Amino acid sequence: MATLAVGQGEARDDGRFFAITAVVMAAIMVAGFATQLSMGRSTFAAPPLVHAHAIIFFGWVFIYLTQNVLVARDAMTLHRRLGWIGAGWIVPMVVLGFGVTLAMVRRGQAPFFFRPLQFLVFDPLTVLTFAGLTIAAIALRGQTRWHRRLHFCGMATLLGPGLGRLLPGPLLQPYAWEAIFAVSLLFPLIGMAADLRREGRVHPAWGWGFGAMLACLVLVEAITYSPVGTSLYNAVTAGSPGASVPPLAFAPPPDGPLVTGR
Repeated sequence: MATLAVGQGEARDDGRFFAITAVVMAAIMVAGFATQLSMGRSTFAAPPLVHAHAIIFFGWVFIYLTQNVLVARDAMTLHRRLGWIGAGWIVPMVVLGFGVTLAMVRRGQAPFFFRPLQFLVFDPLTVLTFAGLTIAAIALRGQTRWHRRLHFCGMATLLGPGLGRLLPGPLLQPYAWEAIFAVSLLFPLIGMAADLRREGRVHPAWGWGFGAMLACLVLVEAITYSPVGTSLYNAVTAGSPGASVPPLAFAPPPDGPLVTGR
C-alpha cells in the first residue's frame, strides 16, 4: 500500500509539472505575438495563407494546453477524444508551416536577422521534428511517461516563433536562430532536472526528445552551409523576387517600421 501511495504521489507531481509547463509554453507563444502586435511589428494585413497558418498553429497550442489541463483534472475520456483531433491536426500544421515559409522566401521576406537560406531550412525542419516527436508520443499513448515527455519535446520545438519575438533577434545576429533554438532546448533540460529531483533518475524519453531537437539543429546547420542548401534555395526561389536575394547574406534592416511579415 505504501508503494502504491508513493506511485500515485509521483503521478500527481508528474501531472502538475506538465500542466504548469504547458501554461508557461502557451504564455510564451501568446506573449511573443501579442508583444509584436502591440509594437506595430505584426499586422493583420497579411495574406490568407498566413492567417490560416496562425489559426492552425495557435489551435495546436490550445490543444496542447487543454490536454495537459484535462489530465491534471483526471478527465481522461475527454482527453482521449481530443487526442484524436490533435492527431489529425498535425497534417495542416506541416502543410501550412511549409507553405508560409516557401511563400516568404519566394517573396524575399525572410526576417532580416536570419540568413534567407537558413530560414528556408530551419522552419520546415523544426515543423517536421515536432511532427515526428508528436507522432511518436501518440504511438506510445499507452505508456504515459513516454507519451507526456515526447509531446513536451514536440511542443518545445515549436517555441521558436514565440521566443524569437520576445528575444532581441537583431542583437543576436549572426547567430539569432541558434540562440533562439538554444532557449527551446532548455525546456527538456528542465524536464530532466524535474525527473531527477522527484525520482532520482531521468526518464529515457527525455534523451530521445532532446536528441531529436539537437539533431534538428545539427541538420539545419549542415544543410544551410552546403551545396545542397544552395541548390534547394535556387530551386525554391526560381522565377520569384527571392531569387535576387543572396541565400547567406543578411538583408539590411528596413528603413520604415519593422514588420515581421507574418
